[in-house]
Amino acid sequence: MTEETGQRVRSGYHHGGLREALLLAAEQELIEKGIEGFTLRGVAKRAGVSHAAPAHHFRDTSDLLTALAAVAATRFRDTMKQRQAKSPGDARSQFIASGQGYIEFALDNPALFGLMFGSRRPDFSSEEFSRPSFESFMVLVKDVADLRGDNALDHVEGRADILTAWSLVHGLANLLIAGRLRFLEADLKADRDGTILRALERVVPGDRRG
Repeated sequence: MTEETGQRVRSGYHHGGLREALLLAAEQELIEKGIEGFTLRGVAKRAGVSHAAPAHHFRDTSDLLTALAAVAATRFRDTMKQRQAKSPGDARSQFIASGQGYIEFALDNPALFGLMFGSRRPDFSSEEFSRPSFESFMVLVKDVADLRGDNALDHVEGRADILTAWSLVHGLANLLIAGRLRFLEADLKADRDGTILRALERVVPGDRRG
């Protein structure tokens, strides 16, 4: 845990924000211990509270991980939208910007990204998680729809474009996290953003300029 995060955990708790303090501690516990080593007791110790304290807000480990996944999904959605807000408003630029935001979040938060997409421990059917998760998905759907000029979810070709775009950006994020793109090592070291941009440009629906 960084000194800054530790101060936020302690400050949140001492000001009555036990739930927030536990979520901050849970994120650090996940980063340092991984999903296999994640425990409520470990989170409580990290937050500086009794091992029984988490029960005031979370029924069990799964409940806490569900809440943490919801926090992650909200940040994930916001990262994509923030990249879009800084980009030109045309459909192509917005599509690429959301993909850049997707990968940016994944690389900056690999533990949270793995929790959302690679773990079965959270309850992904919960409203707390499903709402921001759906909103994140709809960023992609809107981007594809704007490029196509139709409702992409309404027909097989549109859904195929959504699948293709999602598969590329998600696969690229996972490969970058895993460090498996050794053939691109020099390109990534010289210009990671540019390398990612060139890959994203090749999957713009209806556009063959890449």
